[in-house]
Amino acid sequence: MTEGFYKVQDVLENYKTAVYEKDVEKFLSLYAPELHIYDAWENWECKSISSWRENVVGWFNGLSEDGVLLNVEFNDLVIEENSNLAFVHCAVTFAAHQEESGEKLRQITNRFTYGLKKVNETWVIVHEHSSLPIEIGTGKGIFNLK
Repeated sequence: MTEGFYKVQDVLENYKTAVYEKDVEKFLSLYAPELHIYDAWENWECKSISSWRENVVGWFNGLSEDGVLLNVEFNDLVIEENSNLAFVHCAVTFAAHQEESGEKLRQITNRFTYGLKKVNETWVIVHEHSSLPIEIGTGKGIFNLK
């Protein structure tokens, strides 16, 4: 890990920057090697940094191929922490912009919950859960409910 995240907010700010820059290593530095992720996209769960790396590489490569930059915004953010554990829940909006023109193409909002722990004085994500409410009649995820 090249930098420390001394506040939970540092982790969230780095998340935003890493996604925008499509920087796989910076993004993965947020996570503990023994992570456990329930993702709303394609895979039911990831239980290791190597499987999460595969997802992130695919995500960032897809964005690059499409010429898209993602702006990330954390809304309704709640952070509860003690000296070694933190719990975060929020709505995360991903807004896609055309890399060359800056034109906004689309956006979605997911619900996220993060569990973090302090390791060697730096915060890392050990659990992440993203979700969407489901429309009962169609069985489809509802984006941008708020």
